[in-house]
Amino acid sequence: MDNLLSLKEAIIIYLDRSGGLRKLMDDCNAIKGAHQMQAVYRFSFDVNPSEVLELDATLGDCILHDPLKAASLFQSVCFLSIKTLSLIEHIETENQVNVVLKPTHLPPFPNYCLDLSEFPCGYGPMRPFALEGLVIAMTRVTKYTQGARFLCSDEKCPCSRGFHHIRVHVPGATESATIRSDFMCFLCSSPLKEDVKSRVLGDELCDSMRIGHLYRVVGIPAHVHQWPSVTWSVEACSVQPWTPKCPCVVSKNFQNLLAASACSPWRFTAVVANSFGSPVIPPGLYNTLKLGILLSLVQSEDIPDAPNHLDVLALTSDTLIIDRLMRSSLPLSSRGILHAPTGELLASLSRDEHGAGTANMHAGSALLATGGICLLGDLTCYKRDKLEVLQSALENRTVSVFIPGKKYGDDMDQQISFPIQCNFWALADAACPSKRTAKCDNAVLGAVEMGSVPLQLAEAFGLVVQCRETSSDPLLLSMAVHTLRQAILPGEPLYPACMQFTTQDYKELLAQARDLKVDMSPTAEKMIHGYYMASRRVRSHSTQCSSVSVTSIKLL
Repeated sequence: MDNLLSLKEAIIIYLDRSGGLRKLMDDCNAIKGAHQMQAVYRFSFDVNPSEVLELDATLGDCILHDPLKAASLFQSVCFLSIKTLSLIEHIETENQVNVVLKPTHLPPFPNYCLDLSEFPCGYGPMRPFALEGLVIAMTRVTKYTQGARFLCSDEKCPCSRGFHHIRVHVPGATESATIRSDFMCFLCSSPLKEDVKSRVLGDELCDSMRIGHLYRVVGIPAHVHQWPSVTWSVEACSVQPWTPKCPCVVSKNFQNLLAASACSPWRFTAVVANSFGSPVIPPGLYNTLKLGILLSLVQSEDIPDAPNHLDVLALTSDTLIIDRLMRSSLPLSSRGILHAPTGELLASLSRDEHGAGTANMHAGSALLATGGICLLGDLTCYKRDKLEVLQSALENRTVSVFIPGKKYGDDMDQQISFPIQCNFWALADAACPSKRTAKCDNAVLGAVEMGSVPLQLAEAFGLVVQCRETSSDPLLLSMAVHTLRQAILPGEPLYPACMQFTTQDYKELLAQARDLKVDMSPTAEKMIHGYYMASRRVRSHSTQCSSVSVTSIKLL
């Protein structure tokens, strides 16, 4: 008894210091303002385990290792506070108070991190664990029962009125476990019936997560019994966006290069692009494409308020080499997804077999690559319907998922939209025969032959680069020499001057560039404005039309 009293005293002190008591009073005032009597009153508190451990080690250990007992202690303290301060008039029993504790974080030790690769799962204690990961699928937001009131069917029994039988949701419990029809009165053993008007519903955590994004989740693992099977799941009690830490220190090699090239605003960029991809192709080849790839990597940051996309389409007669270059550049992105032509690009639907049978939305490659790069590969391998889907994604930057209500257990149809926040890379064979030869007026490179790529699809890309290098015999010879030397002398540096810039150096340089806040200088603004006016004059003389596409203007 003394131990319980000391724990409750520690809870009062912690709630007072952390602002929890003030939050409790504000929540009660909101309930009083609603003028609605409830069977269950739900209160949630953000709990910092480190602060609790400093205040009372026993209470901190209880929160970390016996969360149900900790919630019961907080429930008792909150009920006494409400009754003592007369915060809610129509509250009779402690059972009407439902307290949810949300740990802000857990100690940074392996025992508190959930490893989903371990097998078998779920044989440890029922306590909070932390896990980090990417949301690859999610269901529609479905409400669950937070609390319900049951009354005795025998009118003579005292439990036929009042709040003696209260059911609240606990971690791992299904809806059928919280609400059932076989409950018995603890006084007279008569059947209980639910007071449906008093049921309290909720769906608070699902709204805080978005498909294709990274999150750090604190939750309690539990076995969910759904006869004849048992499902192991984690019920989240705290969800926070998570951004992996990236090194933002530029290597000494690039610092020395920047200092040596300070006399020119172009030299540093030229050397970086020239050396880029040297393990795949010789320096000096495809410099325009490599510069576009580097710019696209810098512009791949996930910023919802100011989305800037730079999609790259490379037209070449040697698709194998360009494909290798793009594949080798993909790991430099904060998140790179290699899309298969037969795979799902946007999103797909299935029935959620582990939950309430509602629709389960699976992320396609474009959503999985949020904040990064989606490499499409050779567009000539795609069917017409897939290319139309890609064009729509490039133009609208939105994925719309239609959910038929009848098929997934709902009365109404629903359409959910997700933003596309990634850059697309693709290539195509410019020499591939087509029924109609088309040209695309690109804002940066002018008119380029499109080969078999539909004109509307090509114009949807931000940057179209035609790789003309392979048509030259000396460059073909250098590529052949590069390939032979790699085969004969594997592992040896082919270009010592370029090998000083490692893959890690490029990762650090790109991470630093993504964090920069760039302001346009008057000289740069004047140059872009002059280029825009010149491109309009060229179009007016060549095509009798001076208009520039919206995509080109965005690119400039």
